[in-house]
Amino acid sequence: MDESSIKNYLADSPPSCVRLEIKPHFEALNEQEKRYAHHISRAAFIGTRITLRQVSPESPYIYDFIISLYEACNGDWKHAQDEANISDRDLQGFLEYAAQFLGNCGNYKSFGDSKFVPRSTPESFQALASISPQSKSIFDKIEHHSLFASKDAGLMHLGYPEEGHLSTYYPDSPEITKEEITEIGDFLEKKGFLIENTRLRKLSNSGDYDILIASGVTHPPPSDCDAGDVTEWELEGKLQGKKLRLVFGDHQEEMAKIALEIKKAKQNAANDTEGNMHEEYAKSFATGSLKAFKQSQRYWVEDKGPMVETNIGFIETYRDPHGVRGEWEGFAAMVNQERTRAFGKLVESAESFIPKLPWNKEFEKDKFLSPDFTSLEVLSFAGSGIPAGINIPNYDDIRQTYGFKNVSLGNVLAAKAPNEPIPFIALSDLDLYQKCRDGAFEVQVGLHELLGHGTGKLFQETSPGEFNFDIDNPPINPVTGKPIATWYKPGQTWSSVFGPIAASYEECRAECVAMVLSCEFSALSIFGFGDGTQDLDGPAGDILYIAYLQMARAGIGALEFWDPKSRKWGQAHMQARYSILRTFLDAGDDFVKLAYTQDDDLSDLTIQLDRSKILSHGRPAVEKYLQKLHVFKSTADYQAGSKLYLGSTHVDEWWGGKMREEVLRRKTPRKVFVQANTVLEGDRVVLKEYEPTLEGMIQSYAERGV
Repeated sequence: MDESSIKNYLADSPPSCVRLEIKPHFEALNEQEKRYAHHISRAAFIGTRITLRQVSPESPYIYDFIISLYEACNGDWKHAQDEANISDRDLQGFLEYAAQFLGNCGNYKSFGDSKFVPRSTPESFQALASISPQSKSIFDKIEHHSLFASKDAGLMHLGYPEEGHLSTYYPDSPEITKEEITEIGDFLEKKGFLIENTRLRKLSNSGDYDILIASGVTHPPPSDCDAGDVTEWELEGKLQGKKLRLVFGDHQEEMAKIALEIKKAKQNAANDTEGNMHEEYAKSFATGSLKAFKQSQRYWVEDKGPMVETNIGFIETYRDPHGVRGEWEGFAAMVNQERTRAFGKLVESAESFIPKLPWNKEFEKDKFLSPDFTSLEVLSFAGSGIPAGINIPNYDDIRQTYGFKNVSLGNVLAAKAPNEPIPFIALSDLDLYQKCRDGAFEVQVGLHELLGHGTGKLFQETSPGEFNFDIDNPPINPVTGKPIATWYKPGQTWSSVFGPIAASYEECRAECVAMVLSCEFSALSIFGFGDGTQDLDGPAGDILYIAYLQMARAGIGALEFWDPKSRKWGQAHMQARYSILRTFLDAGDDFVKLAYTQDDDLSDLTIQLDRSKILSHGRPAVEKYLQKLHVFKSTADYQAGSKLYLGSTHVDEWWGGKMREEVLRRKTPRKVFVQANTVLEGDRVVLKEYEPTLEGMIQSYAERGV
């Protein structure tokens, strides 16, 4: 790669290190609750090496190299610099890279899926490696192009191997194709075999396939296996003549340790529901059974209002290019009772807001199952990144029958680096933006999680000849004005039908719901803004204005995550936000416009959003778009849905050229979160926090001992 291309992949200098403040919330727990949180935290972080393995082949070695250097100098980086005889700049470059690597749990950005490389020279890394035999031994296992820029630009991005990208969800399988992945996925779907905790390998010698199942044992008893005593299948269709072998024990060492910690968490559970949940977790992690994992999620939904909230497993499928295999993550968090009360009021009012969405009751769940909605303060969040809010479980059958939970992560929302620049906001809006952005984002997250992900019916043929709607008198499609003609067939899920676009499409649908319902002043009042009276010029109007302005700004910033070479998006949420910005711009009457003085220079570009037209132009434009997104999802109409969404997220020459260049010029580093550790001393748990610095980030991982 040439120098001008490499500069877009350099590690942030410096990354924005912020601490997740947790001490007062953790100290408020009793000793049993602290032990419960400790064991969940340990289980989650033991999975760090799983996440590293899911990111890239070299990530586990880079991780070990960073930790070995810390141990060699005992955290005295000046001593390491002297031993290696490197410059201040090269040491700083290493520390910046190491902190960003740990914050993303790998050498590809968790938000964007593009590789980042050190600013320091290869020679300086080699010199640092020489300070201890262990460091040198580990460093010698890392190929130069794996740590630094790859010669092949395609390998700078995660994606399908056949498109020249990297994916360890398909290890040692450079020749595997999307068609093969789809054929095997469809085959397993018909068998009722879930694949979130798997990887798929194509054998080069025979052309057969292995499905690698994460489990703590290599030969679980058939009674604990989701496929019973089946050890391989003969494939069908285009892959007829090939075999698919079930191979247990992927990530075996970590999964066994995780199961053990989960059993210890069970011993400190607050009630039988939590105990049953952890029993199923332990079974799933030991044996690889996703049926057991689904049962854990049913218990999780039933565990209302716990003092310590958690979820753990192979949850989100954003980073699998096919959108079906989950990345390891887990969290332990304390409930913020004061903020949770506000979310409780939103849940109580939810059924009054659903009719305000642009579809009729036939396209909504038969019964809205009021979820638990809590504001959490995160103790530990292991994985490649930390979201602002969560709505899970992702299994539609559980969501439709048992319900779901929403959480807003309060100390994640509140974490900020000092003097953060705010590009693309006009000077006249800057003070109000800084004042209201946290409140606006909390409203957005709350509505997005509860009424975005929490609404909507999927029309299904639940089993052959059985439907969850009247097949003889099907609902009328509000987009076409005709009876619905498509639905989910037996065994199909939302993810399996919409595939690679499913995650981003659903995030877009949820963001649109938030944009529509944030226009309801009664909703704003629940969060403490205004008295419910429509007043665009009052405090609630300020929050609404900044919510729309914040979304428009996110849509511009999203271009950082679009790759001009592959012409693909690398981040689900940002692709969604770009399409909403384009919807704003297409609303007419200059509702939103981008203002700049010279066509060939966008350095003074700012967003101009007409506050007076949010209700008259902004909301109707989003509602029109949202209705189509929702209906196409509900009816399994992939053809119409993909045409709509890929069209709305298309990046033309101006956006992908001049505008993206300006976004990259003004981009700000993403935050990396320095998290506390817990240590068990006898029966007591001690909390240790770290400084929000590059050195503090590395120390926190070194002392985590995973």
